[in-house]
Amino acid sequence: MISAESTRRLPRWATSFGPQIVLALLLGVVLGTAADRLGGDPATDPNWLMTALDTIGTSYVSLLKAAVVPLIVTAVISSIANLREVSNAARLAWKTLLWFGITALIAVTVGLVLGLVVQPGAGSGAAAPAEAYTGTQGSWLGFLTGLVPANFLGLQVSSSVVDPETVQTSLGFNVLQVLVVSAAVGIAALKVGAPAEPFLAVVRAALAVVQKVVWWIIRLAPLGTLGLIGRAVFEYGWTSMGGLLAFVATVYAGLLVVALVVYPALVKAHGLSVRQYFSGVWPAVQLGFVSRSSVGTMPLTQRVTERSLGVPRAYASFAVPLGATTKMDGCAAVYPAIAALFVAQFYGIELDVTQYVLIALVSVLGSAATAGTTGATVMLTLTLSTLGLPLDGVGLLLAVDPIIDMGRTALNVAGQALVPTIVAHREGLLDRRLYDAPRSGDPFVPEDAAPEGTDPAARAGTGPAPGTEAGSGTDAAPGPRTEHAPQPRTEDAPAAAAR
Repeated sequence: MISAESTRRLPRWATSFGPQIVLALLLGVVLGTAADRLGGDPATDPNWLMTALDTIGTSYVSLLKAAVVPLIVTAVISSIANLREVSNAARLAWKTLLWFGITALIAVTVGLVLGLVVQPGAGSGAAAPAEAYTGTQGSWLGFLTGLVPANFLGLQVSSSVVDPETVQTSLGFNVLQVLVVSAAVGIAALKVGAPAEPFLAVVRAALAVVQKVVWWIIRLAPLGTLGLIGRAVFEYGWTSMGGLLAFVATVYAGLLVVALVVYPALVKAHGLSVRQYFSGVWPAVQLGFVSRSSVGTMPLTQRVTERSLGVPRAYASFAVPLGATTKMDGCAAVYPAIAALFVAQFYGIELDVTQYVLIALVSVLGSAATAGTTGATVMLTLTLSTLGLPLDGVGLLLAVDPIIDMGRTALNVAGQALVPTIVAHREGLLDRRLYDAPRSGDPFVPEDAAPEGTDPAARAGTGPAPGTEAGSGTDAAPGPRTEHAPQPRTEDAPAAAAR
């Protein structure tokens, strides 16, 4: 006879997403340090542990990116078609864009103030020559032409000559073009009406399948975290910042001010709990920090925005994908402001009030120009070009870009969940029962994984998923929200992903 003790499950902390991520971070640092001590060059002669960590990390990011395009297509089409069930859809759209601009303006102001006070580039021009930058550059014309899809899939092909006999070709997706195409199809389905219902049924079914696959990928996040952090440690080391330490510290100070002062102030000003906001968005912020990809983290950002922060699915599936490509307070506001001042100070160039205003203008209006590209670097070249500053300064900053990019992306993700929450609250759409519910479970457990006889909402710890009936066993089809009171915690529910 099997005793109850022998069938006891693993401790709650061992099956919860948050502790798994923290453990993976620690193991990644240890393994990355060990890989560095084993010797070898990451670029030309990596050792076996470097290779293993690099393979794990890059494979996980590839999985995330592979899921992004089908998720954007199905989610955007479905959400736009379902905006008919949300009153004042056009009002929601422009309010979202307005708050994108407001938060970006605040973030760039924080960056400018810190750059002027700290002056990270002052007196450092003679310390190290700036490397010439020959990479992709941002431009307003490039952004406008990039809005026009080259093909239905937003597919891009690029080729480079490796040697006289070899040409390397790579395929990629322009996320901004995918968003434009998906939005056009969704609007068309909305206008067509009843004849489009069979098409929308197929899209909703595809969305359900894609969401299930995305959930499986998200559950692999601890493994991906281990590889990504380990690779960062052995590839960039602890001393790679060198003379740019003041710049890195200033950028992180700006990111922390926005994340820990500005965002909480906005949340509090709207009568919402700051603790609930951070505990709800924290899993997505963690993943953004280690993956360094707002678009790759987008599925998880949307999940927590809906299921932990209480934003209606029909609106969240529109606002979050839009924010993942155009809402970047880290990459497009704080960072380019401080970096532009650093480059000016590095070369001993004095800026006037007009140029400070230009930095703010570019940050508020230009973040969309980075969509589908190398984010912050393109945004920086756009800012420097607008100000007439030398682009050679970009080459110097690229040395520490991966270290900074982790913090930038984490802030991006936090802002991409914040704006839909604020707009939904201001428009009376926010489900306060979900927002205020105790984080007593793993928000990534699908509804159909609940123990028999237990309301799936109780296992999730955040009430029923937006757009689903309690206990329905599916989290796929967007639809009208049904309010339910948060369910009590069950004994089988795993520990909270974040407190």
